[in-house]
Amino acid sequence: MARLRKFCAYRKLEKRPYTRISKYREKSYIKATPNLTIVKFDMGNATKEFDCSLELKSRIDCQIRHNALESARQSSNRLLENTLGKSGYYMRIKTYPFHILRENPLAAGAGADRMSTGMQHAFGNPISSAARIKKGQTIVMLKVNKANIDLGKTALKRAGAKLPCGCMIVINEVKK
Repeated sequence: MARLRKFCAYRKLEKRPYTRISKYREKSYIKATPNLTIVKFDMGNATKEFDCSLELKSRIDCQIRHNALESARQSSNRLLENTLGKSGYYMRIKTYPFHILRENPLAAGAGADRMSTGMQHAFGNPISSAARIKKGQTIVMLKVNKANIDLGKTALKRAGAKLPCGCMIVINEVKK
């Protein structure tokens, strides 16, 4: 199995997502989208009213790959579920990885010139998908009661450690 390319190649957010514009319509589209590893976007108890809302926000513009979002979800959800149970919190991943990342695989070594097209058809094959995040955009939203704010902060800190951008935690109290 091929290894994942380091994400520093895709982390930077360009002005707009790169799209291929060709005079042949069928060559302007990506034919297949890679599978998403994110299992759930909503966790916990969605129907219950909670006192406080915590948000994990990005400090910079960046792209976050779907497996990084899943890793952040798993690490924070495990802590919350083990301590508060399934009905003691509500967590939602607010971003969706729409942007498809592509790679033009170039072979290296002896005989590589006979198996690769080089840069002649360099649109690339889809390898992964990423969410395009702007500065200050909410990545994860968590609702807990006032007594569990410290635990919520810890869970969001764990999630932020898995993401390729700096994150900040904002606390909002729900007014009744």
